[in-house]
Amino acid sequence: MAKQNKLKIIPLGGMGEIGKNITVHEYKDSIVLVDCGMTFPEDEMLGVDIVIPDISYLIKNKDKIKGLVITHGHEDHIGAIPYVLKKINFPIYGTKLTLGLLTNKLKEHNLKNVDLNVVAHGDKIKLGHFSAEFIRTTHSIPDSAAIALTSPIGTVIQTGDFKVDFTPITGETTDLNRFAELGNKGVLALLSDSTNATRPGYTLSESTVGETFRDLFYKAEGRIIVATFASNVYRVQQIIDAAELNNRKVVMSGRSMINVTTVAAELGFLKYKEGTVIDIKDMNKYSKDELVLIMTGSQGEPLSALTRVAAGEHRQIQLYNDDLVILSATAIPGNEKAVTKTINRLVEKDIKVIYESLADIHVSGHACEEELKLVHNLIKPKFFIPVHGEPKHLKRHAELSRAMGTPAENIFVMENGQTLELTKNTAEIGASVPSGHILVDGLGVGDVGNIVLRDRKHLSEDGLLVVVITMDKKEKKIASSFDIVSRGFVYVRESEDLMVEARKVVAKTLQSCESKKITDWSSIKSNVRDDLRSFLYSTIKRNPMILPIIMEV
Repeated sequence: MAKQNKLKIIPLGGMGEIGKNITVHEYKDSIVLVDCGMTFPEDEMLGVDIVIPDISYLIKNKDKIKGLVITHGHEDHIGAIPYVLKKINFPIYGTKLTLGLLTNKLKEHNLKNVDLNVVAHGDKIKLGHFSAEFIRTTHSIPDSAAIALTSPIGTVIQTGDFKVDFTPITGETTDLNRFAELGNKGVLALLSDSTNATRPGYTLSESTVGETFRDLFYKAEGRIIVATFASNVYRVQQIIDAAELNNRKVVMSGRSMINVTTVAAELGFLKYKEGTVIDIKDMNKYSKDELVLIMTGSQGEPLSALTRVAAGEHRQIQLYNDDLVILSATAIPGNEKAVTKTINRLVEKDIKVIYESLADIHVSGHACEEELKLVHNLIKPKFFIPVHGEPKHLKRHAELSRAMGTPAENIFVMENGQTLELTKNTAEIGASVPSGHILVDGLGVGDVGNIVLRDRKHLSEDGLLVVVITMDKKEKKIASSFDIVSRGFVYVRESEDLMVEARKVVAKTLQSCESKKITDWSSIKSNVRDDLRSFLYSTIKRNPMILPIIMEV
């Protein structure tokens, strides 16, 4: 078969990491993208707000892109779309709630005239050489879908994030029948969610959390504060249901919480009686035992509502001793310290805090081992690619597939940027394409790279010394006076002896430059930097960033 007639599957994100999900499906002159998400920065990415995928491959092939199909409305699947749309334009297809949440994001970025197309579960859309079908799934956010992409080579199913919940809040279960139908016709490849591949058994139904909430709310005597993910609309629905059952009013706090619940209520995914949800300004009209506050901050994010409340920095919400705080989420890997810090701050103030290990107040939105096996068994793919997970999750999911009879040579644990080339009967790893992180800091996209991060790390660990040298413009001679400024290195008033010695070192270096008739600025700077660095390291074993500045007078 001619080379160009292979189907290529290229993950640009989501492999070996949680988040930043984006997969390219390419056949001849058609590219279809599945999801386009962001992730949060790692600890060493100082000052970075979010991380988005490197899309240089898409920019190079922008004329081939027929559209982006979205599985669901979580940030790790839609968060990068506004940034990508500023570089390339393409039609976007998603379910009602997913596009409702995306529309909010596009407004924030001031993006107009985006080609958004609402699709229903079961719909099929033609995208170049591909046909995309949206298959209903259950997850922690409503209106989720798996995508079946059919090309002349065969059908590829990408599950998106899912769990098999037989008693979901809305009554809409995962469409296992459709998975089985497609499986019977023959599925070329399956890309399946690996987040919980290391957890045995089944994920509990979302409805089990509702029972715990009803029980806790019934027993609570004071105000109830619940922190959860803003996008977990099912969880918010159950909190509101428990509040209504106990004649409590609900207050939303946190920008993302207000945004998501407003969209979900407008589109009919969040239902409550008139007057149940009140504005934060009207909170004082009710007694403490008539209130439930739902807010962001379940991950200990620095600027979220609960973190500010715990630190006593929230303008409208103060803590009371009889408050009950419920953390209805599990810490995302990497956020454990921040979550523990929030819990400790609350406990120090004698607030009763309930978190996952104390009660069943959280269930995952992702499938555990047995559900992954079930879906795998129904779809019966020829080739299997685990996605959406760290290396340990992907490897474990590959082992599950192997245990279910998939030949080892048909399982591909991939890395971001690798290309899987498929024909009707074969699959092999082809050439890699550019992939990686693009860092977003404020309004700057991609302008913070390794060198900037290295400098930030250096400054954060060792501080800065600025040496200001003056030079006589006419005589091209170094003036005798110079200044040394310390920032984050030592407190000058308490380290006067060290600074006096440092000044002597600089004075000696400048004299040496003068006697050797060195007037070239870069040579003077580098001599000052080298001599001062070796003096400081030998004296106090520290290595600050040294910045010599020469001014002409």
